[in-house]
Amino acid sequence: MIPDDALGGLRERVFARLSARLDGPGAHPVAVGLSGGGDSLALLELTCEWAQYSGRRVMALTVDHRLNPQSANWTQAAGEIAQQMGADWRGLSWTEASGGSAVQERARLARHALLANAARDAGASILLLGHTADDTAENRWMREAGTPVGTIREISPSPVWPQGRGVTVLRPLLSERRERLRDWLRERGLNWLDDPANDDPRYARVRARKAMAETAPDAARAETSILLDPGPLADEGVFEFSREALARSGRSLATALLCAAGTSVPPRGERLSALMGHITAGEPQVAVLAGARVEIEADRVCIFREAGEQRRSGLFPLSLSAGETAIWDGRFELMAREVGWQVLSAHGNLSRLTDHDRSRLAALPSAARLSFPILRNALTGRHLLRSSKVRIQGLCGRRYRADALCLADETTQEANLFDLWHGETGPTALFSS
Repeated sequence: MIPDDALGGLRERVFARLSARLDGPGAHPVAVGLSGGGDSLALLELTCEWAQYSGRRVMALTVDHRLNPQSANWTQAAGEIAQQMGADWRGLSWTEASGGSAVQERARLARHALLANAARDAGASILLLGHTADDTAENRWMREAGTPVGTIREISPSPVWPQGRGVTVLRPLLSERRERLRDWLRERGLNWLDDPANDDPRYARVRARKAMAETAPDAARAETSILLDPGPLADEGVFEFSREALARSGRSLATALLCAAGTSVPPRGERLSALMGHITAGEPQVAVLAGARVEIEADRVCIFREAGEQRRSGLFPLSLSAGETAIWDGRFELMAREVGWQVLSAHGNLSRLTDHDRSRLAALPSAARLSFPILRNALTGRHLLRSSKVRIQGLCGRRYRADALCLADETTQEANLFDLWHGETGPTALFSS
C-alpha cells in the first residue's frame, strides 16, 4: 500500500469525507459513477479501499453515450477494472444519442438520469461522482464567460427529476486537484482513459479547462444558504412563505418553484431576479415562472403548480398498473393495489368529486386545487380524492427538504437522507383518513 503522506494525505482526507457522510456496514450499496477517466477511476479505487474497512458494497456504474466509435470498448474496459477492484458493475447505454446542438448538455442530463435510475434499482441512495477542485474552477470560469452552469456542491440532490428522486450525489474529491489524483493512479500502476472530446475546443468546458490550466483553483466553498420552512402544505405541493423572509432568500424561491411545479429546468436568472423584485416590493400580484404559479400578497407568498402550464405540458390521464410505482406530473408518487385506476388533473373534474372530497380540497388555495391529482376508477366511473386501493405520496415537500438537508450543514448523514425518502412517513394530509 502506498504511504498516505506520499500524496499529501489523499487517502486520509477522502476516507474521512466518506466516513463523515456514509453509513457503516449495510445491505444497500454505495454507487459510484465510473467513466474510466482519471477522476472517476481514482474515486472508485479509493472508495473500494474505504469499503473494505467499512463493510459496504460498491456498485460501479458506467454510461456509454455512443458518441465515439470506441465507446463500447471503453465501457467494457471500465467494467473489467471495476470488477478487479472488487466492485459490482453495471453498464448503461444512452440509446437516444445523436449529433446536433448542445450534445454535451443533453448527454450530461441523460447520464445523470441513467445513473440515478440504476442507483435506485440497486438500492443505493448515495451516488459518488469524481468532480474535483478543477471542475469547480472551470464552472466558475464558464459562468463568468456567460455559460449558464450551476455551482458544484459536495453533497446535493440528483440534478434530474423525477429520475433522481431519492438519490443524493456526493463528491468526496471536490477539494482535490485533478493532477494529484493522476499521481495517485500512476503510483498504483493504474491507467485511465482519455476521451478525445476533452480536447475539443468547440465545448465550453474544454475552453475553460485550457484557460484554467495554469491557475491553482480555490478550495471548494461550502454553501451557506439555508432554505426557509415551506409551510404545512408542502407535501400537497403548496409552499407558503413570509414575503419579507422570501425576499432575502433567492435560493428558497428558486428551489420552491422547481419543487412545486415538479420540473427540473431552473428559471432563467433575469426572470428570477424580476420575480424577486416583485416579492421585495410587496405589491399584490400573480406571476407564473418555471411551471409554478406565484401569488404575492402583502405579507405572504404562495407557490404551487400552475394548472395552465400543466395542460400546456401535455399532461394526460395516467393509467396505473397494479403493484408498480408511477410518477404523476413530477409531484406525486402512486401505486395501485389493483387494476382499473387512473390519475388525472382536477381541472375540469372537480364537479365529479363528492361534496366531502371537495370540502377536503378547501385547505388549498383555490387556484392550487385545479392542478391537484384525483383518482378515477375505470370500472365504476367514480372520481375520488383518495382510495384505500391506491397509495399516494407527495414528492414536492420531500424534494425541497432533501435540498434543505444537504445545505444545512457539512456533516449530512446518509441515514437522514435515506429516512427522508424511504422512512415510515404517512401519506399527505389530504390523503390521510
